[in-house]
Amino acid sequence: MKIAVVGLGKLGAPLAAVFASKGHQVLGIDLNPDFVAAINRGAAPVVEPQLQDLIDASAGRLSASTDIAAAASCEATFVIVPTPTDPATGTFTNRYVVEAMNGLGATLRGKSDYHLVVITSTVMPGSTGGEIREALEQSSGRTIGNDLGLCYNPEFIALGSVVRNMLYPDFLLVGESDDRAGAMLESIYRSSVNNDAPVRRMNLVNAELSKISVNTYVTTKISYANMLADICERIPGADVDVVAAAIGCDSRIGHKYLRGSVVGYGGPCFPRDNVAFSALAHSLGAAPDLAEATDRINDRQVIRLSDLVLRHLPDGGTVAILGLSYKPDTAVIEKSQGVMLAARLAERGIPVAIHDPMAVPDALAALPATVRGCDTAVQCLDAADVAVVVTPWPDYAALRPQSLAPRQGRDLTIIDCWRVLPVDEFAEIATLVHPGKG
Repeated sequence: MKIAVVGLGKLGAPLAAVFASKGHQVLGIDLNPDFVAAINRGAAPVVEPQLQDLIDASAGRLSASTDIAAAASCEATFVIVPTPTDPATGTFTNRYVVEAMNGLGATLRGKSDYHLVVITSTVMPGSTGGEIREALEQSSGRTIGNDLGLCYNPEFIALGSVVRNMLYPDFLLVGESDDRAGAMLESIYRSSVNNDAPVRRMNLVNAELSKISVNTYVTTKISYANMLADICERIPGADVDVVAAAIGCDSRIGHKYLRGSVVGYGGPCFPRDNVAFSALAHSLGAAPDLAEATDRINDRQVIRLSDLVLRHLPDGGTVAILGLSYKPDTAVIEKSQGVMLAARLAERGIPVAIHDPMAVPDALAALPATVRGCDTAVQCLDAADVAVVVTPWPDYAALRPQSLAPRQGRDLTIIDCWRVLPVDEFAEIATLVHPGKG
């Protein structure tokens, strides 16, 4: 099938590459000429594990253009452009999606055969069947349901594992304008995923609600686990890992996202989705108490962590922060707990050194000039009196004490937020603090 993907950013480029690697002829469309040029020379326009491998496997089936009119040659168009948060309301804005609909609709006006339009960007409930549909119908001169199909089909992915999440989804969510549109979209995905993921087909607004509800529920589990860790720290002998492993055996709970720590959720999705969910509820006169409590607990984590650092920091001491990206395998620092911790400590005049396998340049640009970047984790640790492992990169789990310089009488405390370091080995040279353990 000939498929267009509008938007070649962190999600759009992997989506286009997945489709092309599975045998579809794919045209990527983006206003950024650098992204387009990268695709056309066979290079990944963004950094994401496995993306380049998929592009290499596409065997000439993936090309790109800055002209949305080129989508007229395709049978289906997936639109995955930003939907930024409106700071005044907390809800997602659709201006880029509507702009894409206006451009795409004008292109489809002169096309006679059936075309499927799929909104993959995360939007507020009511958007796809509302202003997005209106813009598409008005600009195309067509009516949804006859010669034009419209679906809402968000991805459930995390940066750093986008390709794997797309190839092995837990389920496929299809919001459809009609049966023909939904069946066509399901067929595309059946040919593109590596597992037999269940498909849930429904109307547009139910799919929009399902997407935002999934992320809000996951953040609730994360905050619950962190609340549990805070309690366990205060009870001698209590261990959040032991408790979480036990309660996760209950099928009503499950183990995913139930790993207690002192590190809150961050990134480009979870924090803003909770805010948008709350804003939606308030606009309807409903009470989003659970979502708002989840955010309050999350906001407390960086305070809890900085207080823990200060309890162990000697006068004039230096803090090393290992991990600035919001999760491993990505350079994204949006709502990063490591960056927020570094900023909070630097504002108090505390010397801070930072390291991350990918995110140091972006972190330094966002932090006070007094924060120092380190080329290696070892260099960062050597400078520290207190070190904090904030992001559980595999690089940090591989650290060994023999790599460190002699301490020459200086004590070292390591706050290992995710319990990744070998306790027996590091106990010889440092005091290991494990949040969540009494």
